[in-house]
Amino acid sequence: MGKSKTKNQKKARAEANHVAEEAYRSVPHSFVFHRGLVGKNVGQLVMDMRAVMKPYTAESLKIRKKNVLKDFVSVAGPLGVTHFIIFGKTPNSVNMRVARLPKGPMLYFKVLKYSLIKDVISTLKKHRMHEQQFIHHPLLILSNFGMDGMHVKLMATMFQHMFPSINVQKVNLNSIKRCVLLHFNPETQEIQFRHYSLKVVPVGMSRGVKKLMQEKLPDMNRFEDISELLMKGANLSESEAEQDGEDNITELPQVYSGRGNMASQQSAVRLTEIGPRMTLQLIKIQEGMGEGNILYHSMISKTEEEIQEILKRKESQMKEKGERQKQQEQNIAKKKERKKSLEGIKRKQAEAEEDSEVEDPGNQDDKAADVESDDDVEYYRQAVGEEPDEDMFPGAKKRRRSEKSNKPVKKRRLSPATSSKETISKSPKRKSAGGQNRDKMGKDRHGKEWKKSKEGEKTFGKKKFPPGKVFGFKKGGERENKFGGKKFGDKKNKDKSFRSTGQKNKSGIKKKSAGRNQGFTQKKGKR
Repeated sequence: MGKSKTKNQKKARAEANHVAEEAYRSVPHSFVFHRGLVGKNVGQLVMDMRAVMKPYTAESLKIRKKNVLKDFVSVAGPLGVTHFIIFGKTPNSVNMRVARLPKGPMLYFKVLKYSLIKDVISTLKKHRMHEQQFIHHPLLILSNFGMDGMHVKLMATMFQHMFPSINVQKVNLNSIKRCVLLHFNPETQEIQFRHYSLKVVPVGMSRGVKKLMQEKLPDMNRFEDISELLMKGANLSESEAEQDGEDNITELPQVYSGRGNMASQQSAVRLTEIGPRMTLQLIKIQEGMGEGNILYHSMISKTEEEIQEILKRKESQMKEKGERQKQQEQNIAKKKERKKSLEGIKRKQAEAEEDSEVEDPGNQDDKAADVESDDDVEYYRQAVGEEPDEDMFPGAKKRRRSEKSNKPVKKRRLSPATSSKETISKSPKRKSAGGQNRDKMGKDRHGKEWKKSKEGEKTFGKKKFPPGKVFGFKKGGERENKFGGKKFGDKKNKDKSFRSTGQKNKSGIKKKSAGRNQGFTQKKGKR
């Protein structure tokens, strides 16, 4: 059973983890993805660029068709992503955008030529590519970027901040296994992108000794003595017999991985291209995340007056956008206040219902409900500052109508003739013996309506009597009237007039309808 860790060991481990996390957060991180339909080859180019940007990139980033650039920007902040490399394809060309988060700028490049990793490796006789090379970030080499021009300096700054910076005094040489070369050609305005694998070998010894140092025994069946191997170095391949010159020989300040690479001794640095390979051309530089001003354009040049007009137009657009945003915020605030007021009203109504269940229901009347509805209306006016809708508080609406109906009506004096007419016209409509003399009053037998009087009042007896029904036939909203059990419209009494039947019980008719026939006036005309 092993020893348990002491407090000092745990503390040291926690400090080391904290330092590693801080160092990881301080370095730049990137997203490499494509937008739109790009095809198989450009999709593979995206994957190769992710390999170049390892380990500080999202290797398995998944993209959906619905995702837009704002989605990536919103996710990039919490994850500490600082750069975007976006590939796209048009019918004519392939393009690449490099953006700095969160406020830009964004550089637009046109990919003139490109080769994938598999294409570059297929041309090599012996490639030097393994997984341990991608544990550490590559070394960035910028060539010929010291030219005058704002766009050149901006490109150099953008590429420098895409990769972690190196402290020359403290760097560990064993962590440098790859390098990225960017060369700018001022004549053609093209940028050459290359990715290399780096290897260091000792110099100052024969090739045979180097082979023995690498624990690879050559074929010595043709040698008579081992000195021939050390002096001549026969049976070596072209790659093993690679010639080193002054350009790639240097003195190592540290011990480098590999046999024979000692400190303060000369060693040769050899580069092997592993891809991808690209030829880029800068098109334009834009502020922000593709929404700001154009800082540089390689094809279009504008005068200062045109630039000022564009700036003014954008300022006006920004002002209008700000005003719209303020208006939207005010509308949202009003909606929230309205929602709160409605919730408060519902809460009050629920409390009132609970109280009504406890108390005697007979003590509560319509007036209390009307007062509560008026309180709700007043509360809504104070909270929202507007008049409520008509359908929002139906109780208050009923109260208003009742108040209007209870207002005193001015009375006017009428003549005895008109008063008697009004009393009869306002009396409830019912079937009586007075309605039987319609033929004499100017009405036909089939129940046509009476004409309106001169004063605009409806006359008595609108409804028709259905044939073959009892005279006391019941209808909704009408009184039950019986007239001696006689049927109106019976077959036996079909030819008889209604007057003849009424004469039999003449005394009874006088008692019931004596007062109702008062006030009727016969209209002049033909009978």
